[in-house]
Amino acid sequence: MDPVAANQARRTAFILASAQAIVGSAAPICISIGGLAGHYLLGADKTLATAPVTGFNVGVALGALPAAAIIRVLGQRGGFQTGTAITALGGLIATFALLNGSFWLFAFGMLTVGVGGAFVQQFRFAAADNAPAEFKARAISFVLAGGIVTAILGPQIVIFTRELLAPVMFAGSFAAILVLAAVGAVILSFLRSDRRDLSTSDTDDTGRPLGEIVRQPRFFVALGCGVSAYALMSFVMTGAPLAMVGCGFSPDEATLGISLHVMAMFAPSFVTGRLIHRFGVGTMMATGLLLLIGCAVVALSGIALWQFWTALILLGLGWNFAFIGATAMVAETYRASEKGRVQGFHDFILFGSVAVASLMSGVVYNVWGWDMLNWIVFPISVASLMALAGLMLNERRSASRA
Repeated sequence: MDPVAANQARRTAFILASAQAIVGSAAPICISIGGLAGHYLLGADKTLATAPVTGFNVGVALGALPAAAIIRVLGQRGGFQTGTAITALGGLIATFALLNGSFWLFAFGMLTVGVGGAFVQQFRFAAADNAPAEFKARAISFVLAGGIVTAILGPQIVIFTRELLAPVMFAGSFAAILVLAAVGAVILSFLRSDRRDLSTSDTDDTGRPLGEIVRQPRFFVALGCGVSAYALMSFVMTGAPLAMVGCGFSPDEATLGISLHVMAMFAPSFVTGRLIHRFGVGTMMATGLLLLIGCAVVALSGIALWQFWTALILLGLGWNFAFIGATAMVAETYRASEKGRVQGFHDFILFGSVAVASLMSGVVYNVWGWDMLNWIVFPISVASLMALAGLMLNERRSASRA
């Protein structure tokens, strides 16, 4: 590995990991109390309580393609700082909506924060694109390791600010998103301002058609496994705070459960890249999917607090291995000239699916309960494991023939 390139890749990954830690904390704030705030704003019918969380995920999906285009035009520094401005605007709208008791305006504010979150989701691709081939998986995992801070910072902000603007619950927590966005913008100012890094290296090379790229078995399976892992994680996590409060636990206990979950999502990132390098990306993705199944098994075993928290920890670990592995696999399927549209398309499909999952979480929980949320994990995880096993088998056969 070229030492200069490696040092530059580490520097970029460190800046992006730091920004992930701060701006990314808006996500656990929205997810941990978005459903509770929606529950607070609604009347007797609480079926749509998780709609604001869905709004957040819809925003990430809708922002995926524009975020990739803006970053391509403005460069990493300008593009990502634009994302922090959108995040701040979303926090302002959500705060205003809570102070005025407007459920749908609150959902729109959450959607706007989600659009800002689409830029945060591009951090992992930016780290990979700036890294040598052998460092890509580690760069992705290092950036996502910044989520360890979000696991602590986001829920703690909720605990200390939820009554800041009393008597309106949770408004102070969403006002804090403005501060997070401002600090994140300062951190991102240390990125190099070089737009050439984000444009095609050869203007004559327009790359392959998008349809040809997404039809590659490796891309298709990686996207499918990534969607499954992220959607299932969102599906179970969104319903978990409602289930915990519904079982008699306090909002603080529910928030701490989400904190443990987010910690489990990101803490392994320090070693996930090395594990992928040692054992292979397919093996780590399969391990993640098996951990998701383990989450469902624990959740179905009872409703004690330790069972909720243990299930959420397994859910986070499974997401980490499966999602980082899937992202690394996707990064191997496109050329530099193709990355903008492939990354935007990938995240649009990914977070569109996550948005549907978060909306259905509230519906399934209110109609069929916590158990059904977890039973749904089994068929989706098993189908993903079968697709992954088929891909690995076919690639081994092709390698042996060669």
